[in-house]
Amino acid sequence: MSQFFSYVENIAKRAKDISLDVASKGTKEKNRALEEIANLLEKNIDYIVGENKKDLVFSQEIGKSQAFIDRLELNEKRIKAMASSIREIIALPDPVGSGSYIAKRPNGLVIQKVRVPIGVIAIIYESRPNVTSDAASLCIKSGNVTILRGGKEAINSNIAISNLIREGLKKADFPVDTVIMIDRTEHEIVDVLLGMNQYIDLVIPRGGESLIKTVVEKSKIPVVKHDKGVCHVFVDESAEKDMAEAIVVNAKCQRPSVCNAMETLLVHRDYPYIKELIGKLLELNVEIFACENLRKIFPSLEPATEENYYTEYLDYKMSAKIVGDVKEAVEHINRYGSHHSDAIVSENYTNIQYFLNRVDSAAVYANASTRFTDGGEFGLGAEIGISTQKLHVRGPMGLEGLTTEKWIVYGNGQIRE
Repeated sequence: MSQFFSYVENIAKRAKDISLDVASKGTKEKNRALEEIANLLEKNIDYIVGENKKDLVFSQEIGKSQAFIDRLELNEKRIKAMASSIREIIALPDPVGSGSYIAKRPNGLVIQKVRVPIGVIAIIYESRPNVTSDAASLCIKSGNVTILRGGKEAINSNIAISNLIREGLKKADFPVDTVIMIDRTEHEIVDVLLGMNQYIDLVIPRGGESLIKTVVEKSKIPVVKHDKGVCHVFVDESAEKDMAEAIVVNAKCQRPSVCNAMETLLVHRDYPYIKELIGKLLELNVEIFACENLRKIFPSLEPATEENYYTEYLDYKMSAKIVGDVKEAVEHINRYGSHHSDAIVSENYTNIQYFLNRVDSAAVYANASTRFTDGGEFGLGAEIGISTQKLHVRGPMGLEGLTTEKWIVYGNGQIRE
């Protein structure tokens, strides 16, 4: 038996023991707890930033990339955004108890289908400490207990934020173990956690490709996975010049280290402003791996390999390819993409509808940046992750995605003949 088994089992049992109590909490009780947490985050910015600096120093010492550092860093603006996100969750309707079906049968049975919390949710994530706040808040509002396991690079930040969350729960007379942070960093702990299917109802991994693969392969618990983001923008022949440039630059450069940033640009072979579009990206120091036809126009670009088209760069790097038409663009996206977020820039209605109907991704866009695939931008308050699978939930996973359904049947003595 693993030396960590007792440590993990104790946490899982504590979570399971209070899950029905938490599930029964009313909206006012949950919102009060969330308000206390938001207030504490704002009042303790210096404390959080101080703990975060320890993680930044450690990550720099072990040679983490600038993109990684960007995801890890917390400052006053980001912490205030975390508190603001919690208040947006407070303002959202509580999905628990809402119904999608009610019927009275000929035999007098009254049948309802209502939303209920999933129960105990384990969330395994890497460098972004804001996930601690977002995930905990969404789970509280949806009536779930959550076990959080962040990466070692963010351990001080995560512990600081979770301590404030638990303090807020206590101030609101809410069960403190509604949010439990695993405060040890040994990798074996994750393996043990993934075997606790008698206590944990769902696992949500958030992070790089290797983390997702490990969790999916080892978990005995159902998994909702947030896969990598190989996102595309296709600039059609009819695309308006200024709009195309604005969308492409925003999708790649506004924050390249996130999963909804563009990683591959596809351009119609007859688009008249290819030189200007690629030139804009080069001016912003984006490294481009290009197809053979594009390199005829820009010989200095690095040649793209098959592997490039599958790559999530999370940096000022990208792939680019000239395609013959919208059909070829869709075929490329469905082959090489990760079913995350993909966009078309076009003035051709027929091509737009073909793209929206045929691209098999969680979010598809017409004339807008892929950077909008986000719980907050979609009006969900925040997100627990962006699901790239098709069962249960797809795309940004907010409050409703953290609930399941339950049938409730009222009778007055009916028996089946």
